[in-house]
Amino acid sequence: MREDILHKAGDLFLEFGFKSVTMDHLAQELGVSKKTIYDYFKNKSDLVEQVAYYIRDRIHAEIDLVQLKNLDPIEEMIEIKRVVMKRLKNEKTSPQFQFQKYYPKIYSKMRESQVCKMEDCIGKNIERGVEENYYRKDIHKVFTCRIYIAGMLNLKDEELFKDSHLTPKELYEEFLKYHLRSIVDTKGHQRLIELEKQLLE
Repeated sequence: MREDILHKAGDLFLEFGFKSVTMDHLAQELGVSKKTIYDYFKNKSDLVEQVAYYIRDRIHAEIDLVQLKNLDPIEEMIEIKRVVMKRLKNEKTSPQFQFQKYYPKIYSKMRESQVCKMEDCIGKNIERGVEENYYRKDIHKVFTCRIYIAGMLNLKDEELFKDSHLTPKELYEEFLKYHLRSIVDTKGHQRLIELEKQLLE
């Protein structure tokens, strides 16, 4: 039951926002009483925190699986994008805004964890891309990694991108194109063109 609650709450929070979904709404969606939910979670803040960990752990596990596939660095980045985009359910607004506003301490802990994972994952991708001649030899690896992380975190700033008329998914698509095109070498550029064509077919 705990797993069912986490799964359903995660879906609802990502679709409607962390503040918008009430415990009554969640109980109704699950077909259980609120008491059942409170048997597993002390209050809504506890539920939000556990859901955040639950979603984070699932994303990290899926990213780990992508890294084990031994894809070329560019294809790996595109596969990681697919993992993350599966979680972007709401096409109009990001649930991150409500998460940050109403649960700032939990948000801060999740952000720190997210940065650590991205630094490890993207750092390794950049190193491999340079070694295998997909990325330019002259890029500064630490700077490139950190600027990617900064960009990813700021994609969630709805105020910053409100005039872009892009959905969260489209923002991520554009950002990844921007990132890859800025660092690829000739071999990487050709591979990127091939993969973009495959996505259009």
